[in-house]
Amino acid sequence: MTGFASGRGASEGYAWDWELRSVNGKGLDLRLRVPDWVEGLETALRARLGKGLARGNVTVNLRLQSEQRAARMQVNEAQLDDVLEAIARIESEAMARGISLAPSRPGDILAQRGVLEMASSEADTTALQAALLADFEAVLDGFLDMRRGEGRALEEILAGQLDEISRLTSEAAEAAQSRREDVAQALRDALARVLDNSEGADPDRIAQELALLAVKSDVTEELDRLHAHVTTARDMIATGSPIGRKLDFLAQEFNREANTLCSKAQSGALTKIGLELKTVIDQMREQVQNVE
Repeated sequence: MTGFASGRGASEGYAWDWELRSVNGKGLDLRLRVPDWVEGLETALRARLGKGLARGNVTVNLRLQSEQRAARMQVNEAQLDDVLEAIARIESEAMARGISLAPSRPGDILAQRGVLEMASSEADTTALQAALLADFEAVLDGFLDMRRGEGRALEEILAGQLDEISRLTSEAAEAAQSRREDVAQALRDALARVLDNSEGADPDRIAQELALLAVKSDVTEELDRLHAHVTTARDMIATGSPIGRKLDFLAQEFNREANTLCSKAQSGALTKIGLELKTVIDQMREQVQNVE
């Protein structure tokens, strides 16, 4: 979901610079820094970005300058009143507490946000807005192209990781088959211990406990689900639609099955494969955070 694009343009007596960048995010968070006196610009940009993006923290910066004579500055009277009132309250409170403050200087007051602002000579910014939006299309296209390029690289990485998970899952099935006799012997030993100490015990209860021991050592379901998750993940990637959140959830399910496999292993070889699976799955989860 990372991306960057920039561009320059000029029209209607103005010149501007665009900068569009994004980093990973669970949802879509749009942060726009554009002149608010160009009526409707931010709303139009948000609508356009929402059509092409589904995930990521996206920042849009627009620096807009007049190509004509230096823009005239004017004092925002309402903001000035608010700042002066706040200063008066602070000075009054300081005096009441015996604190001496340095006198406020005009430059300090003018430096407060919103007190001094550019006076727009444009009563109607419709034409300027249209020019800005038309120029933004090329910037956005470059931005999306960069993200698509990253997506293709991520697709190859994820495909390789899924292949490795599939290979390790098949190895786990072979290791589980190899340890079958050891597990069977362990169950026979457990049965012998139970029978030696089962005088007066409920036969049904004994059968339940033995069945539980057998279930705890069987990893067939975990291996079947791992194979199914690999197939599902490949199908998701092949769709090409926004799948980041779905893949993130599926990666958690991969990890859950690998954890269960390790807990049921009862074999050094199977435990080793389970740990390798967890390593690959963790690597995949990190990459999935980059997927839209």
